[in-house]
Amino acid sequence: MDEQLHGVLLEVAYDGTAFHGWASQPRVRTVQETLFGAVAAMDERASAPRGASRTDAGVHAVAQLVAFDTSHRIPARGWVLGLNRHLPADVAVRSACAVPAGYTPRFAARGKRYRYHLVVDPVRDPRWRERAWRVPDLDVDAMASEGGAAVGTHDFAGFRSARDARETTVRTLARVDVDRGADARALSVVVEGNAFLYNMVRILVGTMVDVGRGRLAKGAVARALDSRNRRDAGTTAPAHGLVLERVDAELPPEVGERWPL
Repeated sequence: MDEQLHGVLLEVAYDGTAFHGWASQPRVRTVQETLFGAVAAMDERASAPRGASRTDAGVHAVAQLVAFDTSHRIPARGWVLGLNRHLPADVAVRSACAVPAGYTPRFAARGKRYRYHLVVDPVRDPRWRERAWRVPDLDVDAMASEGGAAVGTHDFAGFRSARDARETTVRTLARVDVDRGADARALSVVVEGNAFLYNMVRILVGTMVDVGRGRLAKGAVARALDSRNRRDAGTTAPAHGLVLERVDAELPPEVGERWPL
């Protein structure tokens, strides 16, 4: 076996319902630990997987970027098929490619796209139970107009939870749009930015929804940005409506061919 380490970059999708978030924690089920078990089944000396985003408990992903280091020389197709044989039904490797050892998606990420799913319905529908936040009634136009205030570079200190102690709270959002689905009841809020604070997307969506259902006066997003006070923002939207949809990462020049293309 060649002992020289090299990296593998995965694109991973998961249903976050039964996970306590991405990051490994003692005595609870996490995506990172579950994926590490599959990697170890193929190479017991491989490093722990390194993710691009520390998604919360209940949050889903369709394109989480994950890298690990291994001494095994297995083609990308072999990693995808092999890892999926060792993974449960609620997490899957969607693609793989070779990268240099030590490549860390979190440090290489230049932007992310999240999508938050809502269903406007006065009566609960089991099909949306773990996929969207049900709101009985909503002024969608009022809600959508709030998102425009968040686009651009702002201090988002008022849109983070108390668990976020980072000193730098300035972030840039390139997009905050409301998309309507094929189902007339369904809509989603798409948020793209260079980086995010803890619970930032969920608090932004919750504030927009609170305006749309008349719990906050119009202009709430702008007021919370101006004051930088969490009390001026709205509800933290439930985790189960949120999906990490895309991570834009700078790839090294030595990146291998991805499988599947």
